[in-house]
Amino acid sequence: MNKLKVASLFAGIGGIDLAFKQAGAEIVWANDIDPYVCKIYRHHFGKDFLVEGDIRNVDTKTIPDFDVLTAGFPCQSFSIMGKQRGFADPRGNLFFEIARIVQAKQPSIIFLENVKNLVAHDNGRTFITIHNTLAELGYAVKYRVMNATGFGNLPQERARIFLVAMRDLDVLERFEFPDEIPLTTGINNIVDRADRKHEIYYYQPGNKYYDKLRERITDKENIYRIDDSGVTTRAWNPCPTLKANMGTYPDRVPIVRDDFGIRKLTPFECLAFQGFPKGYRLPNIPLAPIYKAIGNTVPVPVVQRIAERLMQL
Repeated sequence: MNKLKVASLFAGIGGIDLAFKQAGAEIVWANDIDPYVCKIYRHHFGKDFLVEGDIRNVDTKTIPDFDVLTAGFPCQSFSIMGKQRGFADPRGNLFFEIARIVQAKQPSIIFLENVKNLVAHDNGRTFITIHNTLAELGYAVKYRVMNATGFGNLPQERARIFLVAMRDLDVLERFEFPDEIPLTTGINNIVDRADRKHEIYYYQPGNKYYDKLRERITDKENIYRIDDSGVTTRAWNPCPTLKANMGTYPDRVPIVRDDFGIRKLTPFECLAFQGFPKGYRLPNIPLAPIYKAIGNTVPVPVVQRIAERLMQL
C-alpha cells in the first residue's frame, strides 16, 4: 500500500483529512479561512501543518509536495437549499483556486466533495465547467453521488457527489467507487435518551416552538426538525441532513425527545451522525460555529472507503 501525502483545501474541522488518515495517508498541508474551524482542527490534528487564511492569498511555492489534493469546497452556492448562484457567487469561484494549485503542484490525484446538486446546477453547465477545467489541466474524471446511509453505514440522509480525478488514465480506469452496503446502525445507536444533557439543549416553556413541539413529538424513536414553515410534520428516521444553518439559526438543529424533555441534538451526537469517532475533541468555543462546522463537514466513513480504494492503486 502506498503512503499517499495529502494536501487539504477548505479543510474545515478535518472530516476528509481524518478519513484519509484512517485509510493510511499522511496529511502534510491544510488550509481554511474560518478561525473557529481552524481552532477545532488544531485541537484534534495539532498545529504543525494547518495554514489559516484566505486560499486566494496562499503562494503555491509555500505548499509542500503532495500526491493527493482534497477539497470539500464551499457548496452553499450550488445547494438546492440556497440561491444556487454557482460561479456568480464568490464561494463558487473558489473552485478556480483549486485549479490554480493543481496547475502549480500537479498532484497525481484530486479528490473533491460537494452537494449532489452540483451535477444539475445551471442545467449542468457548472459541472461541465469543473470537468473541462480539470481536463484542460490534464486530468480525467470519475464521479458518483453517494448517500451516507448507503455507503457509510451512517443513519443520516446525506447525499453528496464525490469526484476523483487523475493524470494517469490507466490508473483511473482501475479505480472504482465502493459498492453500497447495508445500513445496520440506527438513530438510537447515536442518540442517548437516558442521560440528561445540559439545559442549553432543551426547549423550555416560553420558547415560541415549545407548545407545538410538545404536541408534535410524542415518541422517542425518531428525529424532528424546524424549517421556514415551523415545526415540520415529518418524523425522520434516519436523521435528516445536518446543515450549516444549524449555526446561523439555532432552532435548525434536529430535535429529539428523551427521558427528560425535548431537546436539540448535541454537537457530539451530530459528530457521530457524520461518522466522527467518540475521541474527536472540541475546544471551548461558542456552540453556533461548532454546529455550523459540523453541518459543513463530510460523512467520514464514506470518504474513508474511497480513500482506501485510492491507497490500493
